[in-house]
Order: sequence, then structure tokens, then C-alpha cells
Amino acid sequence: MNFDLGQLAIYAVPFLLAITFHELAHGWVARLRGDRTAEMQGRLTLNPLSHLDPAGTLAFILTSLIPGGIAFGWAKPVPVNYFNLERPKRDMIFVAGAGPGANLLLAFAAGLLYLLVGEPGGSGFHPLWSPITLMLRAAIGVNAMLAVFNLIPLPPLDGGRVLVGLLPVRAAMAVERIEPYGVMILFLLIMVGIVNQVVGPLTWVTIRFVMRLAVAVVG
Repeated sequence: MNFDLGQLAIYAVPFLLAITFHELAHGWVARLRGDRTAEMQGRLTLNPLSHLDPAGTLAFILTSLIPGGIAFGWAKPVPVNYFNLERPKRDMIFVAGAGPGANLLLAFAAGLLYLLVGEPGGSGFHPLWSPITLMLRAAIGVNAMLAVFNLIPLPPLDGGRVLVGLLPVRAAMAVERIEPYGVMILFLLIMVGIVNQVVGPLTWVTIRFVMRLAVAVVG
């Protein structure tokens, strides 16, 4: 298997920004809704070192080194005290959805910058901008993928927590009982390829949507 250190260098900064803003968004919205747990633990920060998870970072490094692969990793979850929220069931929807929402905004911002910098080879494009365009393209892909992946409706992923907040009490309790086994279920789904079959196409749909929106804004 060949490894691509150049791809790792290109994806490193977009990945760090993606996980930092993802977790910061969770903590920030939780604080707005009454829970200051993340703030008291120093997690409302743009310092990526506060959000790095050793296993998630290692997974990112290994997947980034595989040419043509999708860089993938995760951060250390921001602590949220459900019972400190003003309206816990409803507010948890906003807290959980804030992370993927932040990634979508970052993907859109990267798309705007990519269009403003210009396509490689296009008129007015400066060769020194090439590393920047590669990082911006990586940022679009990484953030779109993280948003889609985290919205899988399986606890402890954000999508699972959103689902719990939307369901009636009994159904929500049934979904919550899955959480202790959620990581194992997710791992099995990844191993058999089901997650890739779902996340891959939805990520490309998200990227196309973000870029069309960016094109509409730039004009």
C-alpha cells in the first residue's frame, strides 16, 4: 500500500478546523441554552489541542495517507449536562445539530473562498495559490463528510441525539437504549460497507449543493 504524505499535509489544517468548530458549536449552543459545562471545562476555545482525541487523530492520519481515500477522524466530545438545559428534550436537538451545522457553514465558506481564489489553470490564477486551493477543496470535502456522517440517526452520533429529541417519549427512550451499543453497531456497519454506501453519495450531494449555493452568492 502506498502512502501519500502530501495528502496528509493538505488535509491536516481543514481537519483540525472542522473538528474544532464542530465541538465548539456544540458547547456554544449548550451554553446559550443554559448549560455551562463545556465552558467550565475550558472547551469553548478555538485551540484544536483541547478538542483532539488520540484515537480519532490517529484514524485521520492513517486514512489521509491512503491515496484516493477519504480522510476520516473524530474529536473529543464536548461535555453537555442534559439537565442543565432550559428545555432539555427540545434544546438537545439544537445542541446536537449545531456540530453538523457548523461543518456545513465551514464547507460553504471554503466553497466561497475557492471560487474567489479561482480554479487552477484559470485566468488570473497564481501558481502560489495552488496549495491554498487544494486545502480549500479538502475543507469542502472534510466538512461535508463530517456533517453527513454525524447526522446518521444512531446514538451517540449527533443524528441519534436529534432523533431522540424529535421522537415521542417512549420511542425516544427505546432509541436511547441503543446508545451503549451504538459505537459497536456503527463499527459493524462501517466494516460491511453500509456506512460508506450511504455517507459517500450523500457527501457528494452535499458538496454539490454547497458549491451551487456558493456560485449563486459569488454570481
